[in-house]
Amino acid sequence: MAPFLAYEDQGGAGSTAPPLVLIHGHPFDHTMWAPQIAAFSSGRRVIAPDLRGYGASPVVPGVTPLSTFAEDIAALLDELGVAEFVLAGLSMGGQIVMECYRQFPERIRGLVLADTFPAAETPEGKKTRNDMADRLLREGMRGYADEVLHKMVAPYADARVAAHVHRMMTSTPPEGAAAALRGRAERPDYRELLTRVTVPALVVVGADDEYTPVSDARAMHSALPDSTLHVIESAAHMPNLERAEEFNEVLAAFLARLEN
Repeated sequence: MAPFLAYEDQGGAGSTAPPLVLIHGHPFDHTMWAPQIAAFSSGRRVIAPDLRGYGASPVVPGVTPLSTFAEDIAALLDELGVAEFVLAGLSMGGQIVMECYRQFPERIRGLVLADTFPAAETPEGKKTRNDMADRLLREGMRGYADEVLHKMVAPYADARVAAHVHRMMTSTPPEGAAAALRGRAERPDYRELLTRVTVPALVVVGADDEYTPVSDARAMHSALPDSTLHVIESAAHMPNLERAEEFNEVLAAFLARLEN
């Protein structure tokens, strides 16, 4: 049976290292991980799916809860014959990583939580997400993308990075983005779950991230029993693209630790 999700699957020939699975944020696609796929696929298998409603994956209108995203990822990895893996996610992708750990912790060898936060949505936040979902369905993605570009990446970011991020946002189907927003509005609180994580974790955040500030990353780091925190200077919400070399160095050190 063909996998439901579109995905990129690189590297891994002859490697005994656990595969690295990369979960993108909203409203992006798997190409946000291009620097990491290039850097790590020479030494291990790297799998980066397009979540449902994003990229080349099918669009399912309505409401897509984080639990459904996690189930999709599990099904894809089953199809690919991947039993255990290191799981990394940024922003919404980080929340999906937490949901994956809630559903199938026995498969996960390590967690990478980048520019994300574990708390449930506030009543105000629920309204904001649902209002934005309505707006995206009504207006499309471009106006939103123009408005938030320089919160996603810092105003001083490389123009090529900004262009890539803008292109991902404007290419996202509004129906998929809206369904994810409505699902995230109803997400559970993962803070208690983090205190029960039994595998090593890496927490990364851009120093200038307005969406998920450093204080959120520090709180996750404190909650996780075995975690490393790294704050990347001169980056906003997408340090893996804005400061790819430093992000990759930190991730490489974490993956090496898992091998020892």
